[in-house]
Amino acid sequence: MLLSIETWWTSMEVLEKIFWAFALPFSAVFLIQLIMELIGTGTDSDFDATSDASFDVDQDVGIGFQFITLKNFIAFFTIFGWTGIASLDAGLGYGMTLFLSIIAGMLMMLIMSTISYFISKLGEPGAMKIDVLVGETAAVYLRIPATKSGVGKVQVNMQGIKTLDAITNNNEDIKSGSMVKIVSVETGNILLVELL
Repeated sequence: MLLSIETWWTSMEVLEKIFWAFALPFSAVFLIQLIMELIGTGTDSDFDATSDASFDVDQDVGIGFQFITLKNFIAFFTIFGWTGIASLDAGLGYGMTLFLSIIAGMLMMLIMSTISYFISKLGEPGAMKIDVLVGETAAVYLRIPATKSGVGKVQVNMQGIKTLDAITNNNEDIKSGSMVKIVSVETGNILLVELL
């Protein structure tokens, strides 16, 4: 058995060996990664898929669409290797084989990025009821203008720190860093707050 593998390996040309060297280990890592994702250990964040959606939350989620990631590189080299092997087996020249392998790998990266982007959108913590915040305290993030003359922002602890729009009935502006109590939720999911 070992002799036949050695014979098979030595009978290949250099480019074919390179494609196999990419295809086999990256396929193994890709499969392990896929299994981890399916059983839930590879997910980046947990979210409650059963809660009711009632408003959108402003938050810093970083770059939404990420093309250059470790997962995407693993996918690239997996498809790059297998496309190269298939192209050489089909009798295509070296130039066309390299071209097709790179294009297939890039397409796989694009597909993986797109899937990850849309999955992350499903997990955004916008699916929660804002009414539960009434009576809670919040920290003023951006100054809240007096007598409902403008909108500021507060940060609340709601499945993590969230930044939400807020207004006040106070006769004076509420400065950044102040602590406020959430009195009610106004139209447009804007919090009405008062200074503590």
